[in-house]
Amino acid sequence: MASTIQVRVDNDLKSKSDKLFHDLGTDTTTAIRIFLTQAVANNGFPFEIKRVVTDPYVAMTEEQMIDKLAKSRQHAEKGECRDADVVIDDMRAK
Repeated sequence: MASTIQVRVDNDLKSKSDKLFHDLGTDTTTAIRIFLTQAVANNGFPFEIKRVVTDPYVAMTEEQMIDKLAKSRQHAEKGECRDADVVIDDMRAK
């Protein structure tokens, strides 16, 4: 017999996670099932839990965005980046 879990989440988070999991070739229900399976297998959270110093959902200032873009360009010029399609293919293969 299967059990049902109901979780309330913000509409924006649900929409973004649905798109992310779809892009990864699965759905949100399966992703949650994977999380629970890995939590049991790891006897805890299947990832590191730590306090975030800054809120990742707060919009960056224009100056922060320009700084991040400049660093990204420097990495690209050094060849320290990979094509997004290659990264997604690697993730799907694993």
